[in-house]
Amino acid sequence: MTHAQHVSAVLALGSNLGERSDTLSVAVGDLIAHPDVRLIQVSEVVQTRPVGGPGDQPDFLNMVMEVETTLAPLDLLAHCQDVENRHHRVREVRWGPRTLDIDIITHDQTRLETEKLTIPHPRAAERAFVLQPWAWMDPDATLDGVPVAELAARAADLDGLRLYDPETDEVGG
Repeated sequence: MTHAQHVSAVLALGSNLGERSDTLSVAVGDLIAHPDVRLIQVSEVVQTRPVGGPGDQPDFLNMVMEVETTLAPLDLLAHCQDVENRHHRVREVRWGPRTLDIDIITHDQTRLETEKLTIPHPRAAERAFVLQPWAWMDPDATLDGVPVAELAARAADLDGLRLYDPETDEVGG
């Protein structure tokens, strides 16, 4: 019997409905409660205006986390969607408001394009709400060979990103 290989995966979490900060904290715990998922590191939380989707929705709290896992990409996706469902995720409007969104940004060096999942995430390289927390968490991170910090610096939504303080429920500069 062969053992599955441990790989690093980067996940992006977002919430703009309900108790956003609590939802993100609990979701991190739910994700790493799986026996095949181990936490490596988590980013700081940022507050951002919605990107895409309806314009009249509340601001998002976003963060990224790095995990080590033996789960294959589609199995990790199923786990992420199970956690979303536990937090009452409803899929009605594309990029609409949601209690919890979990995206797989990278899964080791995997390149995958299926109907259910594309890795690396197809829009991650353009989204400061993914890139900036990731760059703070891992200054040496790259996405498709480009430094994540460099991608963050040129992302169109960087202006709307603010560091979030869960202790005070306020955003900083």
